[in-house]
Amino acid sequence: MEIILKQDVANLGFKDDVVNVKPGYGRNFLIPQGVAILATPSAKKVLAENLKQRAFKEQKLVDEANTTAEALRALEIRITAKTGGEKLFGSVTNIDVAEALAKAGHPIDRKFITSGILKRTGKYTANVRLHREVIVELPFEIIAEQ
Repeated sequence: MEIILKQDVANLGFKDDVVNVKPGYGRNFLIPQGVAILATPSAKKVLAENLKQRAFKEQKLVDEANTTAEALRALEIRITAKTGGEKLFGSVTNIDVAEALAKAGHPIDRKFITSGILKRTGKYTANVRLHREVIVELPFEIIAEQ
């Protein structure tokens, strides 16, 4: 079953992508949730026209994402956490990385950051998706609280 996504869906596709899914998943979940519409020939024509009109705006968004990516690469992020030796009391997640970026002046939603759950001090990298074409590897360090 072919559908057109109305918003980004993890592990499936981005907004305005035409994807094939199993009929039950499309009919019982994606379409009723308002995440997708059925890919009829008329819907595909409307989508093609919208994409053609949006191409210039899309390039501007990619350029903005690239400038933000350069700024993020220049940052040195240090996250302090309570520790017992090298192990953390608790963990450091995407939320903590997003808060550190917000303090540095780059507010990014936590759902666009993938770092995993970290339980030790040290140097790590997180992937930050600024645009579907722009993904940045952000190095950061977890240090012990003094």
